[in-house]
Amino acid sequence: MAQHPKRPPSKSRKPARANLPAKPKPRAAGLPARQVAFGLLERILGHKRSLDEALADEARAVAELEARDRGFALLLTRTVLRRMGQLDALIDRYLDKDPGGARGRALRTLLRIGLAQLVFLGTPPHAAVDGSVRLAAFRKLGAFRGLINAVLRRAAGEAGTLAQDQDAARLNCPAWLWRSWENAHGAPAARAIAESLLSEPPLDLTLKPELDATEWAERMDATWIAPSTLRLSHAGDVRALPGYDDGAWWVQDLAASMPVHLLGPVKGRRVLDLCAAPGGKTARLAALGAEVTAMDRSAARLTRLEENMTRLGLSATVVTADATTWTPPDGILFDAILIDAPCSGTGTIRRHPDLGRLKSSEDVTRLSALQDRLIDAGLTLLAPGGRLVFATCSLEPEEGEDRIRALLERNPDVKVVPPGPTGPPDNDCPSVFREGVTADGWVRLMPHYQAEAGGMDGFFAAAIERIT
Repeated sequence: MAQHPKRPPSKSRKPARANLPAKPKPRAAGLPARQVAFGLLERILGHKRSLDEALADEARAVAELEARDRGFALLLTRTVLRRMGQLDALIDRYLDKDPGGARGRALRTLLRIGLAQLVFLGTPPHAAVDGSVRLAAFRKLGAFRGLINAVLRRAAGEAGTLAQDQDAARLNCPAWLWRSWENAHGAPAARAIAESLLSEPPLDLTLKPELDATEWAERMDATWIAPSTLRLSHAGDVRALPGYDDGAWWVQDLAASMPVHLLGPVKGRRVLDLCAAPGGKTARLAALGAEVTAMDRSAARLTRLEENMTRLGLSATVVTADATTWTPPDGILFDAILIDAPCSGTGTIRRHPDLGRLKSSEDVTRLSALQDRLIDAGLTLLAPGGRLVFATCSLEPEEGEDRIRALLERNPDVKVVPPGPTGPPDNDCPSVFREGVTADGWVRLMPHYQAEAGGMDGFFAAAIERIT
């Protein structure tokens, strides 16, 4: 495959900036935005709900906010989750005693919200302090108003220097993840990963393959970073971007586009996307001309997939089923199978900072057993000589490298197919992913790879061929 530029050459006409939503700026918002942020954080941290689940729970309150305040509430929530270690260290500096229990947790949430605005979001001190005090009263925590006022006023006077001496990467990374990454990838990589998680990620879009990436990059004021992948530093509401209504592209992180490349040519081939929702890889396969069957256990998630495929003008056979027990009704095996397996998602914490507060090593152990079952089930559906790609958006070797090693030990009828060169003949691996190709023949991508271009999600993928 020909090398592509990091930035396409400009043409005579100017990028259509007028068509892009303005880049959001942190600002002082009213009490309703802070109420929503508090409610989301309470559900995530107190009830172990994901951010998506919390947003569904608080859907009415979120919908009642103006667009700007909605963006502020989400930014505030994500900042607290992303910087919680630093925020808690500051709170511990100011609090003589934590009240404990539910009220103590609520007090800490209120202080996190106030400090996040002062230290990381540049909210005017009077707005951050007054908003937090009013929020305490609204949440029936009026007894803490004096304490919150005192702590935040003191912090406001030092806001510019409070975080200077903190080891942000270490404080914000859960201890079990730091240990896991040090053991698996080495101390320098562990720190680089943790540092990469401190910033908001860019937005990556996958263009339909027949579209001109250079033209669309200019049209959207984006950077062309890989075949069919455009990157925007800001986007706002993606539905307002050029090409959304026309189905020209779909949202997909650069790293998440990698596993499809490892399947090799798919045009005209019968391909099973075994854990398909929300559908980015299904769309890519269909756009490349594959005859795709998209399967998932969740009917609700498949509904989102079908809606997106309709918007894109693409088609796939959609099946709601448990992949570990399903058999094709026509009995015909598949030429290629993609398993983007359920996992802890630790490679996507920058994009989903709630995961860092919700997941544990027990989740990794539980999900790795499921991944083995999915691989074994997939191989029973794969035609001899066919190719199966196993992928996870996890940084844990238990959900990547260890699963392939275990497969090779228990099944002598399969082999790893290493990525080919940057050309299309067999197992295509574009140059942007070559940094992650290992001596074992699989691909391990890290969040700090391509850092100068904005990084990427952490991902693992390996291509397996069935010999007989």
